[in-house]
Amino acid sequence: MSTDVDTGLPPRATRREWLGLAVLGLPTMLIAMDLTVLHLALPTLTADLRPGNTELLWIVDVYGFLIAGFLIPMGAIGDRIGRRRLLLIGAVAFGVASVLSAFATSPAMLIGARALLGIAGATLMPSTLSLIRVMFQDPKQQGAAIGAWTGFFGLGTVIGPLVGGAFLELFWWGAVFLIGVPVMALLLVLGPVLLPEFRDRSVARPDLVSAVMSVLGMLALIFGLKRIVQDGLGPESVLPIVAGLVLAVLFVHRQGRLTQPLVDLKLFRNSLFGTALGMLVLATLLSAGLQFLVMQYLQLVRGLAPVQAGLWSLPITLGVMVGAMGGPALAGRVKLSNLLAGGLVVSALGMLLLSRVSGPSDLFLAVGGTAVLGLGLGPMISLGTGLIVGAAPPERAGAASALASTGPELGSALGVALIGSIGFAVYRSDLAGRLPEGLSARDADAAKDTLGGAVDTARGLPADLADGLLAVARDSFVQGLRTTAVVGAVLAVLLAAAAAVLLRNARMPGPPPAEEADGETAGDAAGEADGEAKPLEKVDN
Repeated sequence: MSTDVDTGLPPRATRREWLGLAVLGLPTMLIAMDLTVLHLALPTLTADLRPGNTELLWIVDVYGFLIAGFLIPMGAIGDRIGRRRLLLIGAVAFGVASVLSAFATSPAMLIGARALLGIAGATLMPSTLSLIRVMFQDPKQQGAAIGAWTGFFGLGTVIGPLVGGAFLELFWWGAVFLIGVPVMALLLVLGPVLLPEFRDRSVARPDLVSAVMSVLGMLALIFGLKRIVQDGLGPESVLPIVAGLVLAVLFVHRQGRLTQPLVDLKLFRNSLFGTALGMLVLATLLSAGLQFLVMQYLQLVRGLAPVQAGLWSLPITLGVMVGAMGGPALAGRVKLSNLLAGGLVVSALGMLLLSRVSGPSDLFLAVGGTAVLGLGLGPMISLGTGLIVGAAPPERAGAASALASTGPELGSALGVALIGSIGFAVYRSDLAGRLPEGLSARDADAAKDTLGGAVDTARGLPADLADGLLAVARDSFVQGLRTTAVVGAVLAVLLAAAAAVLLRNARMPGPPPAEEADGETAGDAAGEADGEAKPLEKVDN
């Protein structure tokens, strides 16, 4: 980095920092790819492993839930042991977990492997954002770097369906997980060369009790909500929800008592910080949940091959990319609250288009509606991340970046869990009274469990019976998609109104204090002047 000492301007990034940004884009891109390729692999995965509806949702969900649950403790660990070191450790773990996922032989084994993949992924996201925070201190460069980071995520969602579709055409479903292995190997080679090391020596060991409470509380809440959607209110759904809420309250109480908490509750005293984080979660919830259903529509209702589905998903991911990259460009010309509220209204229009899908012939309507949805939510994703990261002091960059990363990951997992569960509930309810006569009880149960189960069951039936089952199963799935789209449109409008009111005085944060000047951080210089220890340490390569 170059520093203007005479004027006191924050240091500007050099070529090395920009090359380092490209390296940091590798794990960011991979995490997005891992989600999209799994959606493509679901039909063949379902036919091979035959997971039930609940197992299928956990296969998709557990990765995002454990990323969200472990992001905050991993951010604190990165502050303590070194952010680059944690990134490289996570790269090794992610590669190993990818291999285990690829060769899973049962739904339970795949859920376990995906859980390990989520924990490994939680080491990558906060490390990338926190390193960007300290590598790019000039406000314009930092905004461009965060926008590029968002772009890498979007690029992963674009590349994922194409590469994943090609892999599914040539190999078995598990091969899609092996895509991450060479990417992580490249990160291990280039990371030590191009990335600096930063650590905060004042950070205590992460509180293990808090980490366990946060993960168990989240999983209990989601499990209970899923049981309500699947079986209605009852002891099996209410008790986990109560347990999750109790753990959440105890977690917050514990954070308030700790000298160095896992979650710095003081950050939430800034209403802008808390509002941006909450809206980021809700925006990604809507996007991920509906995209999850649309990807199944493309393959199981429309009947597209994986490569074709990957190609038809390009407008969807491009919509998210254009919105995420265009948001920061418009932020200087349009009032922030108006920009975010307008984007949410656009996303609601996209969901209304989805609500008009009536069957396999409405391919353009389904793809176009989801592309408009992504276009509208993109500004919230990129600008919300910038608000959260920019509001934190440099020495808490890891923890703040973990929260900024937790929002989208938690929203994505919740979207698949809640929106997906609602869609499946409508599917089962609608299909129950429409099954053709002549189905055995076993075939009827398999068809009612998931649309993938219905498609697989139809392969072993006489032609007339198979055609009848496929027709009603696909129509019931479309009814679930339409219902969730209407629910999502209403939520998006409410969120737009909240953005217009709660963020009416919001501004993008100004430049952070310089962390590095002539080889030392600004905090170090101040600490030496006062005779204090230097908390934020830059470690040379």
